[in-house]
Amino acid sequence: MYFSMPSLRRSRHPLVRAFSLLLGVVLVGVLLMFGLLVAGVLLVGGAVLLALRQWKHGRAPTTAAEVDAAHKPAVLEGDFVVIRQGRPVTH
Repeated sequence: MYFSMPSLRRSRHPLVRAFSLLLGVVLVGVLLMFGLLVAGVLLVGGAVLLALRQWKHGRAPTTAAEVDAAHKPAVLEGDFVVIRQGRPVTH
């Protein structure tokens, strides 16, 4: 089965050609502005969410003593065995 689209012939009339060029430029401009608007909304929304999260958690510790006092890691204790390549391991 052979499918073919009808060929799109450009008009020879100079006003129609100028209008189609103007319409294409306007369409590209609208799409560009829409993309910039979406990017701006995402940027502002991300900044607001970051500010809210920072405000909710309070200020971060600034000195080394405050960092040590605020960060108390949980210690996982256990016995570990080093396994070397080439030697069979018995358990």
